[in-house]
Amino acid sequence: MLDQSNIVPNENESNVTSQNSETSEENKLAEVNKEEISSSIKNEDTVSTPKVVVENLEGEESVTTKKTKAPSAEKAIDEIESKIAESSEKTDSVAIEMVDYEKLSLEDLVKELSDLVNNHPIQSIHNNVNTIKNIFNVKFGELLKKEKELFIKDGGEVVNFQYSNPVKSKYNSILYDYKVKKNEFYANQDNQLNENLKNKLALIEDLKHLIDHAEGATMYKNFKAIQEKWREIGPIPRAKYNDTWRTYEHHVERFYDLLHLSNDLRDLDFKHNYEEKLALVVKAEELAELEDINLAFNELQNLHKLWKEEVGPVGREHREEVWERFSAATKKVHDKRHEFFKDLKSKFDDNVDEKLAVISSIDSIDTSKNKNRSDWQKSIKELEALRNKFFSIGQVPRAKSNEIWTKFKESTRKFNVEKNNYFKNLKTEQLDNLNAKKLLIKRAEELKDSEDWDVATDIMKKIQSDWKQIGHVPRKYSDKLWKEFKDACNHYFDRLHAQQDEGNKEELEVFNKKKELYEDIKKVLDEKEEITLEKLKVFVNSWRDLGRVPFEKKHIEAKFNKLIDKIVESNSIDAKEVQMIKFENLINSYLDQKNYHKLNNEQLFVRKKIDETVREIQQLENNIGFISNASADSPLLKNVMDNINVYKEKLEVWKMKLSYLSKLDY
Repeated sequence: MLDQSNIVPNENESNVTSQNSETSEENKLAEVNKEEISSSIKNEDTVSTPKVVVENLEGEESVTTKKTKAPSAEKAIDEIESKIAESSEKTDSVAIEMVDYEKLSLEDLVKELSDLVNNHPIQSIHNNVNTIKNIFNVKFGELLKKEKELFIKDGGEVVNFQYSNPVKSKYNSILYDYKVKKNEFYANQDNQLNENLKNKLALIEDLKHLIDHAEGATMYKNFKAIQEKWREIGPIPRAKYNDTWRTYEHHVERFYDLLHLSNDLRDLDFKHNYEEKLALVVKAEELAELEDINLAFNELQNLHKLWKEEVGPVGREHREEVWERFSAATKKVHDKRHEFFKDLKSKFDDNVDEKLAVISSIDSIDTSKNKNRSDWQKSIKELEALRNKFFSIGQVPRAKSNEIWTKFKESTRKFNVEKNNYFKNLKTEQLDNLNAKKLLIKRAEELKDSEDWDVATDIMKKIQSDWKQIGHVPRKYSDKLWKEFKDACNHYFDRLHAQQDEGNKEELEVFNKKKELYEDIKKVLDEKEEITLEKLKVFVNSWRDLGRVPFEKKHIEAKFNKLIDKIVESNSIDAKEVQMIKFENLINSYLDQKNYHKLNNEQLFVRKKIDETVREIQQLENNIGFISNASADSPLLKNVMDNINVYKEKLEVWKMKLSYLSKLDY
């Protein structure tokens, strides 16, 4: 599948340029003497390739070799040259590894953005920053939407909605720093581009001087030095790129064709260059067969750049032949790319119909039968599914984009107006619920200190049941009301349990014995005596055999469990064995209480945990298949294997617990 996002032309962020900053000295260096060139061309009795004068730089003239191109190939060549000129301003940069930003929270996205802006070259992080921006905006938009819905649900007006978030503020601050650094970078780059242009124009003057004042002994060596310096100079402004290169190429060919260079050296260069250009031709022809059109087109630009900047001229007898082959391969890649975009445009046209169908479905959502909150929640989910479908369809032709987006917004707006009207009407109902819950709280407050246990208990249970039947109240009151109601109920039932437990002297005696046993075990631990697994089991069994404690004394059980944990930490005892000891202690307490409901629930819970753990192991083992090519010492592979082992150990414990439960007879 082709990566269409990389192929469809995107708007490039404009670099800071100042093409008018060239000095008169640079223009002087760039000036090409028309009379000199005309004279040199007139005397070229060995050159058969026609020359033409073209307008160059700031009104000056330069010379280019007119390559013979078939009319059908001209468009392809022109497009490649335009792309190369566009890329001529770019400096080399190492791309930063793309993290799976989708999985990160808003806070982690901000941390990643901060790290990129503060610790990496600004020209290397463009794609990463754009990806973070897109994902952050989507996630923050979802958060903002939820906050707005809650605000409206509580009776707020849309026009009064405001929301601030410190994460968003920090994100905006870092993004501002990024833009400042980016602008500074491109401003500095512009100065460097013009400096590089000045140096290349100076080299052209040096080359002209070398040709006009040729000295046989050093001429070839000096020419090679100029070529090497040319390659070492960095990028130049795109507007100057093609004409500057053509001027340079013209004088390179003059060097070979107009001067009496040593035939051996010239032929050796021609032979080497011919082989290099043939290799580029072969690569271009191979690119024409690639399925990945985007990759082929990008690689073709690199080949043309090498052709122009790295490889010198070839002998007259091969120039047209090798250029025609290169042009033909270029045209083939260009034509395939053109056909691909035609197909892509056709798909975009299909997307128009699909998106219009989704809009029609949104218009068809019937909210007239929505009578309660549940009905509206279903309609909201239906709309959300259609919105997701709309965005997943893909791009449409630019000419249709605004029209479709306007229709989509209008459809969703109509739905939201109806939804908001419902929740506004709901406000009155919520106020009624508020008053009803306040009455229940008042009644619970009146009963919380009652001594008439039988009557008060039935009434308190009825109050709790009535509370559950009352609907929602405004959100800003919800937590406060619930706390008041819960405190009143807890106060009464705590007193009830205390009264019930007070008369249970046997359970109180158990508590005192357990307290003594706790102190005895703690003393053994404090004296750092070695405690084996068998000895630990004796402690636990002794504790369990003592029986139940009063309800208000249940905290002693938690203290005992913490003491067991300390013993495990201080001695070489298998953690799995300790888990089973605790589990058996818990289950036996249920048996003593004849609480079969909790026993059944415990068995269901253990089975559920076994199923969940098995699925986790299967998922991790399945993930290994996706990283099968990773080396044995890969951190990712090691992490997956460690997780598998952890879950397997958990699974073993859950199975031991299930086995213990299965043996019980109750």
